[in-house]
Amino acid sequence: MDEVASATPRRWQATDLPPEVTSFVGRRHEMAEVKRLLSGTRVVTLTGPGGVGKTRLALRVAADVQRAFPDGVWLVELAGLENPELLAGSVNEALEIRDVSHRPPVEVLIDHLREKRALLILDNCEHLLRACAVLAGTLVRSAPSLRILATSRQALGISGEQTLVVPTLPLPPPGLAGPGSGRPFAEPSAQSESVRLFVERATAVLPDFTLTEANRSAVERICRRLDGIPLAIELAVVRLRALSPEELLARLDNRFRLLTGGSPVTLPRQQTLRALIDWSHALCTEKEKLLWARISVFVDGLDLDAAEAVCSGDGIDREEVVDLVIGLVGKSILIREDPPSESTATRYRLLETIRQYGRERLVASGQEGALQRLHRDHYRRLAAEAYAERFGPRQVSWLGRLKLDHANLRTALEYCFGESGETSTALGMATDLLYHWITSHYLREGRRWLDLSLRCGGGADEIRGRALWSDSWLAVIQADVVSAATMLEEARKLGERPGHEPVLAYVALYSGMIAMFRGDVDLAIGLYEEAVARHRADDDPAGQALALVRLCLAHSFRGDWPSSVAAGEECIALCDAHEEGWHRAYAMMALGVGVWCQGDAPRAAELEKESLRFNRSLDDLLGLGVNLEVLAWIAAADGDHQRAARLLGVLETVWQVIGAPLSGFGHLTRYHDECEERTREALGKQAFDTMVRQGAKMRCDEAFAFALEEKAPSGESSGEAGEPSPLTRRETEIAKLIAQGLSNKEIAASLTIAQRTAEGHVEHIMTKLGFHSRAQIAVWTGERIRNTDGDRTPDT
Repeated sequence: MDEVASATPRRWQATDLPPEVTSFVGRRHEMAEVKRLLSGTRVVTLTGPGGVGKTRLALRVAADVQRAFPDGVWLVELAGLENPELLAGSVNEALEIRDVSHRPPVEVLIDHLREKRALLILDNCEHLLRACAVLAGTLVRSAPSLRILATSRQALGISGEQTLVVPTLPLPPPGLAGPGSGRPFAEPSAQSESVRLFVERATAVLPDFTLTEANRSAVERICRRLDGIPLAIELAVVRLRALSPEELLARLDNRFRLLTGGSPVTLPRQQTLRALIDWSHALCTEKEKLLWARISVFVDGLDLDAAEAVCSGDGIDREEVVDLVIGLVGKSILIREDPPSESTATRYRLLETIRQYGRERLVASGQEGALQRLHRDHYRRLAAEAYAERFGPRQVSWLGRLKLDHANLRTALEYCFGESGETSTALGMATDLLYHWITSHYLREGRRWLDLSLRCGGGADEIRGRALWSDSWLAVIQADVVSAATMLEEARKLGERPGHEPVLAYVALYSGMIAMFRGDVDLAIGLYEEAVARHRADDDPAGQALALVRLCLAHSFRGDWPSSVAAGEECIALCDAHEEGWHRAYAMMALGVGVWCQGDAPRAAELEKESLRFNRSLDDLLGLGVNLEVLAWIAAADGDHQRAARLLGVLETVWQVIGAPLSGFGHLTRYHDECEERTREALGKQAFDTMVRQGAKMRCDEAFAFALEEKAPSGESSGEAGEPSPLTRRETEIAKLIAQGLSNKEIAASLTIAQRTAEGHVEHIMTKLGFHSRAQIAVWTGERIRNTDGDRTPDT
């Protein structure tokens, strides 16, 4: 495989690999072999038993070869996914594809990867083997530059697949070692990989641990006894807190003799690992064992609140859970993970092999069903609390918490559909997660859960009415207005029943969106005004804010700018009174349009930038896209056509990721079209296309810095300066002289070349850059020089 850095910069989505929290030991031969296989085949599968290190090997290889994949290296963790129907959607989620269209997820994925030179890691495929095989085969047939690296306990079994059985770590040679053995004491670099792993992990447990002539024999024999299985070694090393290596070896021998009837023969590898996990289990207290089994119902981690809510009772007091968690962390059963932000709690997870062991214990206890129900009940409550907090100061922290627990939320919903009489609970839960679906990667999945729940029937009229208008909102964003209108008609009938009038406010709101989509602005304004009045009467500030945002945009679209500004400012005041952020960001976006139409471009730009900063913090790509749109329109209207063209290029990437331009705001496309036409006419086709390409090639942080007119983050360039120049060294030299104001004759004299030669170079520069004037070359060169100087340290 060619690992030379590609000239193509990384796109909007950067490589996404988790950081290594412990050192990586050895595996040089295996790494070289995986790289060799990847260079010659499209699908490589690492196979082997649990605990042998397939995932770590895949991640280390991926980190080493990422420069060969300019369009990204992506990890898709499948251990927590149980429903094969959600596989393609989960891959889209891992790749951060925010496509909101109504197309099947696999089509979206194919379109996204078709022209990409990327590496996809499908981790833990064994329980979804057929679905993974079908998806992998489909992707490699559709995306000729895509490579797939899979980990599984067995091969996928597809055409062209190459497999590598991941071996255990190399063992020290047999025979006793130690004082008087005659064997030289090995330096760390010369030790076997299994011993090196033991020593490194032992140092993490006991910082003063060293491998000496006195303990080397015991360490080597432990590694041989554990057959070089990485997870087994890591579990055994934890015992060094209480045992010396010699004592650890003696107890290992005793446990293994029990399994082999006293025979000293070596256990099969999986039985060796099982014996180590059994021993870890035996060393736990009875309550720690109980907690281990109960925690196995969680997927992709949990926080302390979840552990207390689901795992306490019937033998464990709630107050005991924190100490039991600490005990399991100390025994390396639970892994502690630092919170991603100050607003989220510390999380814990079980390695998949350890989780499966705990799940077996839970099933054997006969308590699996009860724990699954407790798990579902907890996340049902979580969804309800998040919905209640959707309009207030805790909104953002709740949305972040739901995103971290998405796998558990999905598991809770799946439980509802697997149990008789639980679909009404699923309906309420999917409805309460509306803002989770809207603001994250999961709009398509949210639509699926709501559609499925509504088809199953059941649920009180109030919940069903709310589910219908919630689902209609998702459908409008997907431009599926026919389905949205059908759902709203059913919701209207429910809302006309006594006691369900609040439903009618949302029916009016989303019917207004459909009217705008169909071009009936007057009808839309009337419906939005009805929605505002109903929401105000119902004391529903969230609904009122949504209606005011849309009313603001509708008035500006009709040209009634005073009414537009009044609606936008009323919405911002309402949000400020409740310390709310997300609706406020959309209100600033809408108000920015009205203010710009009134002629106050500086205020409009500031409103859009403030909105952009919030939407970026929430990772709301739809909101970001609309903000960038308005900033492009403002730039074009102000005559800054180069900035407008680059922003249009950024938008190409954004709308490609989302799957549709201005999703849910389609009536604004006329401003986009006017901006594009005006900018192309001002710059000329070649220069316009060049600058759009420059914007499309910007990385995510780079694009935001450019839009906000801020310096790009440290280590990253702004604009085109971060890209290799398309000019030769001589052309670059001439471009700098043009930027200094020199004529062709002066350039020729300065470089001691013929004037005709200088003129030819200038023509070549214009052709390469798509420019039609020397002034454009001067601006382009000046920007590159400024960006390069800005990135230098003071002593360079």
